[in-house]
Amino acid sequence: MKKILTLVLCLAMVLTLATVFASCGKADYKLGMGVVVSMDSSADNNAQVDATVAAVVTDEDGKIVLCRIDVAQNKMDVTAGAVKTDAIFKTKMEKGSEYGMAAAKVDANDDGVTKEWDEQAKAFEEFVVGKTVADIKAMTTAANKIGYQMTTDADLLAAGCSMQITDFIAAVVKACEDEQGMSFTAKKGFTLGVAAKTAVDKETKAATADAEGTVAMYTDFAAAVVADDAIIATLNDAIQPKINMDVAGTITKKDFTATKRELKEDYNMAKFGAKMDPNGDGKVLEWYVQSAEFSKFVVGKTAAEVAAMETAANSIGYQMTTDADLLAAGCTMQITGIKAVVAQSATNAR
Repeated sequence: MKKILTLVLCLAMVLTLATVFASCGKADYKLGMGVVVSMDSSADNNAQVDATVAAVVTDEDGKIVLCRIDVAQNKMDVTAGAVKTDAIFKTKMEKGSEYGMAAAKVDANDDGVTKEWDEQAKAFEEFVVGKTVADIKAMTTAANKIGYQMTTDADLLAAGCSMQITDFIAAVVKACEDEQGMSFTAKKGFTLGVAAKTAVDKETKAATADAEGTVAMYTDFAAAVVADDAIIATLNDAIQPKINMDVAGTITKKDFTATKRELKEDYNMAKFGAKMDPNGDGKVLEWYVQSAEFSKFVVGKTAAEVAAMETAANSIGYQMTTDADLLAAGCTMQITGIKAVVAQSATNAR
């Protein structure tokens, strides 16, 4: 009897140790994303939207573990009120050395070094690791000799980041405070990617003598945490800014309120979508809710699997998922842009 009891106790200890070892190294994290939009650079003959996106992974103490940043700097020449509906856009990170910051040799802090935009952004990403949102909010800047708000931190300057960082700070703060962020549990060794994809919307039209023109450069954003080639957390968002101009190319109006996730019910997909009910199930959820359902659905998938998700035109001509589970979860909106940007963010993970 004693031998049996001893064996039972030994087995219990083995099972307990196995459980401990299996969970060893895992921790709880949160993925957050923030987008900061400016149209201040729009001027006569130039419609411009600068959208800075930041993604962060924070630990249980609120400290940043990983940070990724990019900027969708979208421009359209509107001289004489013309538009370019086939315009193709690259983010600053995608442009790499094409962006030309290093080539311009603008030595903002007179240290003899001018790094490319992507190098400076990566230096900022590394600098904020280990910091809390309070630390980020406390970062200080001062106007450099060309009028841009540059960091005052000697270490960040020494790392080569001497460009304007005000929107970086604002986007990282938003990401850290993202109330719609995705929590996940993982071992160390995961990577983080961010992506932005811009397209010219059909609302874009040239100005005429009788009516103003419109430039609608819409951007989808995504962030993805990847481990063993699979997505373990992801978020997506989108902006729909509009800029109006007259036949002289003069900017007459700039319209942007917030991202789709930030708008929540004010985006009004549920209100107006109810009239369409794309899949006839009697419900149309708000955009940010559908976005969250998509994010949950693709956890466990690779970038290639997300990109290959099947769609079909619904009753109003939008490309909707064909997956019964995703439809049942309430994601009945067009997902072509969302799946493309989420897949790209997973591909970009580093």
